[in-house]
Amino acid sequence: MTAPVRSPADVGELYREHALGLIRLAMLMVGDAPTAEDVVQEAFLGLHSKQNRLREPAAALGYLRSTVLNRCRSVLRRRVVARRFRQPYQPPASSAEDRAIDEQDRRKVLAAIGRLSRRQREILALRFYCDLPEEQIARTLKISRGTVSATTSRALTALAELLREKS
Repeated sequence: MTAPVRSPADVGELYREHALGLIRLAMLMVGDAPTAEDVVQEAFLGLHSKQNRLREPAAALGYLRSTVLNRCRSVLRRRVVARRFRQPYQPPASSAEDRAIDEQDRRKVLAAIGRLSRRQREILALRFYCDLPEEQIARTLKISRGTVSATTSRALTALAELLREKS
């Protein structure tokens, strides 16, 4: 029978007498020593902070056992949730050849864009890179919305022509 807990020294004595057994209990529940030790430490910290409010100081060991088991259940629940939301690793599906071709295509497109007028490049960048609507592009460049629309259309037609020439 353990003596009642009335002071921090009593918690220390309880720790010396029962910590190893509680760690073993927690280890059976969670399956690894570091987590079991953390669970038991947290249980003793909880007891230490509540020792003045225990209705039956002699029941401290029962309180610790219950706390250790409850904390073990929490650890196990968190593990289940973490496993449920863990995404399996998906290696890139493209081969080195695919990446090389993509890079080559990207260079062709950038070279073709470089051959467009400054205004066409600006409008295409604002439209497709910044994803701005025509109204905002017009305000940004201080031109009319119709000019934005017409320039976008002409720029895309010119870009298609330039890319056909390169192929």
